[in-house]
Amino acid sequence: MVSNKIYVGNLKFSLKEENIRQIFSVYGVIQDLKMIHDRETGNFRGFAFITYASPSEAEEAVAQMNGQPVDGRNLKVTFAEDKRKEKQN
Repeated sequence: MVSNKIYVGNLKFSLKEENIRQIFSVYGVIQDLKMIHDRETGNFRGFAFITYASPSEAEEAVAQMNGQPVDGRNLKVTFAEDKRKEKQN
């Protein structure tokens, strides 16, 4: 089963949500975007999760953006793994 949620890592810490939306909305309708912040400092940790409207949009984003440079950093873009399901097993 292909997911419609992707992981985007190695993002520049200064990127804002609007920047990420602009880069990834090219591949489809973004239903949800969660930027992960440090609990103690509140600083952006350099990775995010994006949920697309369909698995095919997520697949296209992974295929096109994994390894691509954005602001001098090569992105790591993969399908997100559901850690909650893994912990239950």
